Amino acid sequence: MPAYHPPVIEPKWQAYWDQHATFRTPDPSEKSVAGKPKCFILDMFPYPSGAGLHVGHPEGYTATDILARYKRMRGFNVLHPMGWDAFGLPAEQYAIESGTHPRETTQKNINTFRRQIKSLGFSYDWSREVDTTDPHYFKWTQWIFLLLYDTWYDEQLHKGRPISELPIPAEITAQGEKAITQYRDSHRLVYETSAPVNWCPALGTVLANEEVIDGKSERGSHPVVRLPLRQWMMRITAYAPKLLSDLETLDWSPALKEMQRNWIGRSEGAEVEFKLASGEGDKSIRVFTTRPDTLYGATYMVLSPEHPLVGQITTQAQRAAVETYQKQASFKSDLERTELAKTKSGVFTGAYAINPVTSKPIPIWIADYVLISYGTGAIMAVPGHDERDYEFAVQYQLPIVRVVRSAQGSADEPITAPQAEEGIACHSGMLDGMPTPEAKAAIIEWLTTNKLGVKRINYKLRDWLFSRQRYWGEPFPLLHRLGADGQADGIIEPLEAADLPVKLPDMADYKPSGRPEPPLGKATDWITVKKNGYTYRRELNTMPQWAGSCWYYLRYIDPKNDQAFVDPVKEQYWMPVDLYVGGAEHAVLHLLYARFWHKVLFDRGHVSTAEPFKRLVNQGMILGEMEFHITPAQFEQHQSLLSERRFQIVHLKNEEEDIYVLKNPPLLAGSKPGNLSEDQIEKRKGTFFLKETDIALVGRAEKMSKSRGNVINPDDVVKDYGADALRLYEMFMGPLEATKPWNMQGVEGVYRFLARCWRLIIDDESETMKLATTLKDVAPDEETLRKLHLTVKKVTEDLDGMRFNTAISALMELSNFLTKQEVRSRNVMDALVLLLAPFAPHAAEELWQALGHATTLAYEPWPAYEVRYTQATVLEVPVQVNGKLRTRITVPVGASEEDCKQAALLDERIQEHLAGKTIKKTIIVPGKLINFVVA
Repeated sequence: MPAYHPPVIEPKWQAYWDQHATFRTPDPSEKSVAGKPKCFILDMFPYPSGAGLHVGHPEGYTATDILARYKRMRGFNVLHPMGWDAFGLPAEQYAIESGTHPRETTQKNINTFRRQIKSLGFSYDWSREVDTTDPHYFKWTQWIFLLLYDTWYDEQLHKGRPISELPIPAEITAQGEKAITQYRDSHRLVYETSAPVNWCPALGTVLANEEVIDGKSERGSHPVVRLPLRQWMMRITAYAPKLLSDLETLDWSPALKEMQRNWIGRSEGAEVEFKLASGEGDKSIRVFTTRPDTLYGATYMVLSPEHPLVGQITTQAQRAAVETYQKQASFKSDLERTELAKTKSGVFTGAYAINPVTSKPIPIWIADYVLISYGTGAIMAVPGHDERDYEFAVQYQLPIVRVVRSAQGSADEPITAPQAEEGIACHSGMLDGMPTPEAKAAIIEWLTTNKLGVKRINYKLRDWLFSRQRYWGEPFPLLHRLGADGQADGIIEPLEAADLPVKLPDMADYKPSGRPEPPLGKATDWITVKKNGYTYRRELNTMPQWAGSCWYYLRYIDPKNDQAFVDPVKEQYWMPVDLYVGGAEHAVLHLLYARFWHKVLFDRGHVSTAEPFKRLVNQGMILGEMEFHITPAQFEQHQSLLSERRFQIVHLKNEEEDIYVLKNPPLLAGSKPGNLSEDQIEKRKGTFFLKETDIALVGRAEKMSKSRGNVINPDDVVKDYGADALRLYEMFMGPLEATKPWNMQGVEGVYRFLARCWRLIIDDESETMKLATTLKDVAPDEETLRKLHLTVKKVTEDLDGMRFNTAISALMELSNFLTKQEVRSRNVMDALVLLLAPFAPHAAEELWQALGHATTLAYEPWPAYEVRYTQATVLEVPVQVNGKLRTRITVPVGASEEDCKQAALLDERIQEHLAGKTIKKTIIVPGKLINFVVA
């Protein structure tokens, strides 16, 4: 049928693009690339879950696809790839629950995601598809890991260097080869240590802080405890200064940069040594403070419950209380211990330290508001000038001393609340009377001279915990040498590149044991390796899911290369990524990790740019459809009216809410009740009401999730309205970065717009496919040319600025303008279709073909506009009488002052205001204002 019918059009063009490899990206060596600028447009690749896509997922993909299609038409060589971040805990946990191998479920999920993404017509180069679980891919993940293992950070040259170039002190060399090995291992960017971690027995793995909520795992809500485990760490902290300073070179939003800065957390201050009181030997506690000027006000110390000194300094009398508190703290997440803690708690260790400036003993406590992962895991507590310390001191009746006063304040003013602001030092011996900056400098100099402290720059960023006790992840390419007793002797042997990839063993039982023992320990035949006359044990931990996503953008450049992770010539051509689009949930960790790996690759000469992502944009979240609810009181009052109107009422009552949600009955048997439509609601003075009633409604839209039952499957939208309508609506909802509620009526609206564009070109009442009779080979008139060129200008500028919603509005205005014409120029229709192509590519291809063009429009030149048609020919000028606005008139651009005056005098409203009055003076600001001064 000639009517607009997406189920026929869209599969046709998707098959055409696949068959002709329309979007295959040529390599820089190919002739077709000559003279073309490059454009690398990247999506944050998805984790292919069993649930498939919901309509929130394609939002970013739609934006990048529109830009990729637009850039091709602008003459760019565009790299626009897609792949899968497929290792990790969710796939393994699902496999355990379902009894299927994670390899099977992962491939099944990938196939579902690929089918759904292809159904939306995205112009990806599928020949470059990557999968982090593919051995051909993770071979190079392991290779990069070995490069990191082989690298140390030279603080003098500010770059990573091969471990073979690490200078070895003479005293270390004198101790022999084992000491040299240990010294090198202590400087590598990858190192092994025992670290306190979030251990989840039920899931059998370590979890990141972000994966723990209220002391339970985000997935499954299982209890989580803190305990020390042998872990592999990455020394990302060595790159903290570069990660911070290089943010200034990036075209990222200020908010995104600030999130990275806050996570890195640079602070200047001093590291101070507090010696333990008599009877404690020569032990001391190091603390970092940004306010060394308040040292005289340190009246107690606090150690993290995990601090290694706790067990050594705790007195026998306090041991039971301390151990009980340590156990309680192990069940809390870092967030619960700091930001969510309503009251402070702690236990006295029984030990004392000496304040280095007062020489007085001060008590040492442990408290969970101090984290082992920040600073040194110990603080000097200054309750007079720190809110947390003040609350703790009040709780446990510890001394509070003022050592900073305001410029006009008294040194003896009682402290009723902590004064965190800078001021003038007081009760501080040699610092008295000094402003805070001067006092800081003076105390740091004194500490340095007396070897009690040093000036220090500290970072909140912690080293990256890089191992998981699970099966479904990249194996480490490392071997532990075994001694004669069968135990690891501390020598670690990295594998050679020729030994990669190290594949996971096929295991029938990969379930976690509930103990901190990786399931790979069950693969007895796989574990043991004989090499160079020694027996080795493979590393049994696996890499975290982050590993594969740290460098995938580089593999897209050269995905089939088996000799290198990327060809240097191709890398130099394509990098950096010109535009990276993804969710804000990855605004910190993924980006920090990827930037870190990239900087090491840059320092070691394997990539040509210091930063991977030149421009980055976070798309906003798409919420479920807007629901409207009323209070229980309103329900009781209006129950009969609601019943008459046949609303279905859903009563939601829990600890957080007690509301009645209004729903429309389902249209079809078996379908879900629907949300209220726009014609059932009216807005009065900012409040929603049920139409023609006084029932006030409260609207809300929640995040899409299966548990809320508000997930919209894109397959259903494509089936009913087509992929082009889905794409258009996702971009028309509002600015890309905004959070927006879904609305199926909006999908219907853009579908009608596409059908209108279709009817401008196709005679949809004919029995066969033919052009509309209104379409002629005629030159467009002046008004049409002006409207067309203004639209081209608007859409072009909006696409360059990623303002997709306003670009679509301009296309709608043009289609409305053309609909009113009795005769339409084919040339204008050609331009309209080309403008529409990035947004609705299937319909545009079909219309382009109907207009008589034999090839795809994917590489047709983008329409150009002529400035002369976009410049205004008339101006709207306000006209005043005695300074009060009375009307507005239109005059030709460049009209003389006399012409403007005469046009104003001819206006009926001005004549009314001038009747019976005398014009004393006429003030004219050309093109801007006419003012008649009258008596």
